[in-house]
Amino acid sequence: MANGQQAELGIVQQTLFFPLLARARETERKRPLLRDERAVELVRKIDFDTGTFNQSAMSFLVVLRTMILDWWVRQFLAVSPGGTVVELGTGLNTRFERVDNGSAHWIDLDLPDTIELRRRFFSDTGRRRMIAGSLLDEDWLTAAEQLPGPYFFVADGVLPYLTDDQVTGLLARIAARFPSALIAFDSYPRKILEMEHKMAAKRGIARWQWSCDDPRTLERFGLRLLESAAPTRPPAGLRATLPARYRLLLPVANPVLGQGAALSLFSALPIARQEIS
Repeated sequence: MANGQQAELGIVQQTLFFPLLARARETERKRPLLRDERAVELVRKIDFDTGTFNQSAMSFLVVLRTMILDWWVRQFLAVSPGGTVVELGTGLNTRFERVDNGSAHWIDLDLPDTIELRRRFFSDTGRRRMIAGSLLDEDWLTAAEQLPGPYFFVADGVLPYLTDDQVTGLLARIAARFPSALIAFDSYPRKILEMEHKMAAKRGIARWQWSCDDPRTLERFGLRLLESAAPTRPPAGLRATLPARYRLLLPVANPVLGQGAALSLFSALPIARQEIS
């Protein structure tokens, strides 16, 4: 894009263009599953190599992954309309625009270079703020504690770029400081990690570091698995809202594509429960 705004991002941060482009391309389809006009706007305004970050046939899985996380956030806000959502590694996500109910509080957290880019297109409000920092820092946890509970922490396409110790340490810190909070994220088994490494080397992008063959193993860090899903196996309530062609297609695609991304919704255990376990 000759006249687009330049995005000076680290190699991991650049991967935010994968989901952004997937949402924009889906929005431009004749009958989109998801509508995200802000994503279309951002793709047109930012100068980046769309060829590197175009996932073509696999982009609908990224869209469905995003829709599942949106669904869980909406369910949370339906029960706790004034609660706080923390978007971990927000990138250029527009989840707030898609699910805001008019009373929720929101934090968009990411590294300083990404937040600098976000601030060209988004602004803080009385209910929403951007925080520049690492997921591995403690300061953002303190900032979140100052907002009203209950809490929902969501990470969309972020955790695989951390190491195993970093992921488990992050989850343990959230569980310890926000008992009963909800935490949702995507994870991938080791066999998918190996495939991603080949793709990353071919495209010259950041590689994943963390894999998880069974999300239930994360319960030992003060969590309880509430619900599991996959792009080909969305929650029943969400599946019922999909067009008929997708409701028919997903069961057929599941044997081939259903062993990739796992979407997990956890609850942080109350402190007493954590101490017992």
